[in-house]
Amino acid sequence: MTRKKVKLAYITNDSARKATDKNRMKGLTKKMSEMRTLYGVDTCAIMYSPYKSQPEVWPFSIGFQQVLSKLEMIPEMEKSKNMLDQKTFLSQKITKVVEQLKNHCKENWEKEITQVIFNNICGKGVIHGLNFGALSDINLFLDKKNE
Repeated sequence: MTRKKVKLAYITNDSARKATDKNRMKGLTKKMSEMRTLYGVDTCAIMYSPYKSQPEVWPFSIGFQQVLSKLEMIPEMEKSKNMLDQKTFLSQKITKVVEQLKNHCKENWEKEITQVIFNNICGKGVIHGLNFGALSDINLFLDKKNE
């Protein structure tokens, strides 16, 4: 059974808001624990709540201190190695999409040439009606297939 989409809005009922806060905190710690188990990574979280005077730290103090000390020991260059700003992220995405477009264009070209050749073999197409560019494309395609 799937859940219905939660409407994100301020919860006016104090007890319902407090219960939701408690459940969300519990869910967050469960996700952090799952990430630690599934991916073998060190995770920690500092969670502030208006219902508690002190922030909640996960995993408790000792585990949290270990994760922070590991983070502090990593050189700054290593920390920022995989970080991207928005411009770099978008540039990488655009490059990837352009490559995908080139691949799709190539596949479409090969399908069109194959269709022209097939139609000519079956007698449905007329090869003498094609222009020089189309004929050279067919020749190039056939040369690639014969290699």
